[in-house]
Amino acid sequence: MCLDPRLLWIGSVLVVTVVRPVQAEISAERVQQGIDRARSYLVQEQNRITGGWSEMADYPGAVTALCTLALLNAGDSPDDKHIQLSLAYLRKLAKPTKTYAAALQTMVFCAATPRKDRLLIRRNAQLLESWQVKSGPRKGAWWYGAPRIETAGDNSNSQFALLALHESERVGVEVSDQTWRRALQYWVQSQRADGSWGYYDNLPGTGSMTCAGITSVVIASGQLSEGDAVVVGNRVRCCGRSEESDSLQRALQWLGGPRFTVHSNPTSVGQAAAIGRVWLLYYLYGVERVGRLTGQRFLGEHDWYREGAEMLVSTQDNLRGYWKGTGHAESDTRIATSLALLFLSKGKRPVLMAKLKHGTNDDWNHHRHDVANLTYHVEQQWGRDMTWQIIDSSAASAEDLLQTPVLLLCGDKWPQLSDSEKKNLRVFVDQGGFVFAVANCEGKQFDNGFRKIMEEIFPESPLRLLPPDHPVWFAEAKVDPRFLPELWGIEACCRTSVVFCPDDLSCYWELGRSGRGQEFPEAVNAKIAAYQNIGANVLAYATGRELSDKLDVPRISFSEPSHDPPTRGSLVVAKLAHTGGSNDAPSALSNLLGGLQQHTKIRVNSQRRLLALADPALLDHPIAYMHGRRKFQLTEKERSALRAYAERGGVIIADSICASESFTASFRSEMQAIFPEYPLERIPADHPIFSRKHNGFELSEVTRRDPQVRSDDSPLRASLVPARPWLEGISIDGRYSVIFSPLDISCALENTPSLECRGYVTEDALKIGINLILYAMAD
Repeated sequence: MCLDPRLLWIGSVLVVTVVRPVQAEISAERVQQGIDRARSYLVQEQNRITGGWSEMADYPGAVTALCTLALLNAGDSPDDKHIQLSLAYLRKLAKPTKTYAAALQTMVFCAATPRKDRLLIRRNAQLLESWQVKSGPRKGAWWYGAPRIETAGDNSNSQFALLALHESERVGVEVSDQTWRRALQYWVQSQRADGSWGYYDNLPGTGSMTCAGITSVVIASGQLSEGDAVVVGNRVRCCGRSEESDSLQRALQWLGGPRFTVHSNPTSVGQAAAIGRVWLLYYLYGVERVGRLTGQRFLGEHDWYREGAEMLVSTQDNLRGYWKGTGHAESDTRIATSLALLFLSKGKRPVLMAKLKHGTNDDWNHHRHDVANLTYHVEQQWGRDMTWQIIDSSAASAEDLLQTPVLLLCGDKWPQLSDSEKKNLRVFVDQGGFVFAVANCEGKQFDNGFRKIMEEIFPESPLRLLPPDHPVWFAEAKVDPRFLPELWGIEACCRTSVVFCPDDLSCYWELGRSGRGQEFPEAVNAKIAAYQNIGANVLAYATGRELSDKLDVPRISFSEPSHDPPTRGSLVVAKLAHTGGSNDAPSALSNLLGGLQQHTKIRVNSQRRLLALADPALLDHPIAYMHGRRKFQLTEKERSALRAYAERGGVIIADSICASESFTASFRSEMQAIFPEYPLERIPADHPIFSRKHNGFELSEVTRRDPQVRSDDSPLRASLVPARPWLEGISIDGRYSVIFSPLDISCALENTPSLECRGYVTEDALKIGINLILYAMAD
């Protein structure tokens, strides 16, 4: 299910403070295996005659709806036969009489078939609204069904009712403001002094109910908030400030404090031993929702998803793939497995972008909905679920930054970044990250400050005005020519890696939520759409629509250029200097050597060494690496030096950055001039260089990225196709002394997937590079 950004308004003010806790040893592959096994178990447990799952007494349809919801979030399609059966079963049930059943059925219909089941969604939403407690001490809450006394109402039923009503509104079934207002007032008033919530307001706080409180406040607040930008007449007023509460901040501090754990349901009092295992999986389902809705990668010092996934995968039944919890409901393996599956599948959504908190005030966050709203907009365009985060620049390492592909840097004042924060941004970009900056509130201070900071970080590559044919204008959608702001960029690492807009794009992202009753003038709507498209274009260009798995841990292979002597006993690869862009992918070689060391345990020296082709020191290196993206021409002295190097046993490994036609033509021409008697020919597919012979990889088939021809109105697309690697070589005395890839390897090694570059995906580029070095090292 895609989440409506309306429920994210207050979550965007909550800042994740990133520290470096010990990472749980869990891989994306293990988690996916756990998800697949759980899916198989649930499908096997379904009654293929009725289409349902065994139900709990007095809750007809609740277990079936929960199992179906888990399967849908795990990737099953509404068109799958077992999902069709369960939907048919739910449609035939009588009108629900219990809150849990009505809420879960509603969420399933909204996720699977909102158009077909619109009448059932409306019926259930009206039931839930009618069941809300209208008076008394728990006014605004829900009970197990229609409340019979004024003291009825609990926080678990109340949470599920709000989840269902929110999903109903997201598909077009309107819920009254009064319902949201009563709910918000209930949750704020029932919060305990320590920031937690209990099952009732007079019971100790628990992790599961505190998660319910955070979720409910976010949802209800989001439905009622106007946001930080408003439209008055035909004018947009940016950088306003809607009311905010400390309720969520206090709740997050309680949840992420010393009591946080994924092994028990924490409490406000010392009862963990007695009740901590009860409702553990229900609690984790709530933790996932809190982390996702508030943009928190970390709760306190804990990477909640990594730790929770590690615990769940390690406790999953080895034979059948189910989970079994403690307590009345979670002792049912179908319920327990569904809750665990919801945590694993929804929490695993890849990160599209993160907003960077900088400085000591709120200047970085004038528009608290912008990232959530833009992420939601891109979700609709790409047809996939994603998430967003907030990262505190002062607490984040370069590795932390690299857990998101795009950093959004906003503000009105001069950005306050320390030297270490600036260095981390440089490392972030050098390792494939992308910086998207937007000046808020028509502030010139941010404009001037950002430009100055970029001069410091990238002295070799100044900001330049991006031309009309740059992909940021059309990568995802065409931009209305009436609303074209200036976009400035910095070229780094195979592409434009920094984009800056002096206009307040995020103000219009703030307005661009699928809000309730938002009716703006046509010109305002058109500008919102144009600025949303610019944001989507930048994100498509920056990521290539390829997002890393949330569990991938970035490993930086980075070193400053060095002219020191090679480290004794380690492999050193010389990088050749020339006029065709010899350092346009500065981290490619060091990343390749880092991958080689990890795969083979060969000691490498990954310091960057740019050597002139005629430098005598070249003869001290067994392997020379050469790449570029522009036309170049060598001198006779350089040609002679390269020939001598090859004849004395050296191996030249080269590739054309971004499959540059001009570099490819120059390289082939130079090789013909240097080795007139030895042709540069394609290396046969059965050559050992493509095999495991030298402890490398089997490369009979790899994945290649092919940019697609586009019309003026179509987005920028690239296909991923299986293919044999294309390598060309010059063989001298039966051994390849020159190996050249006319397709991109270097940009892929820098982890900068480009929709414009014809070449290999990162994983295969690394394998190809490792095989080439191992071949060059072999006797």
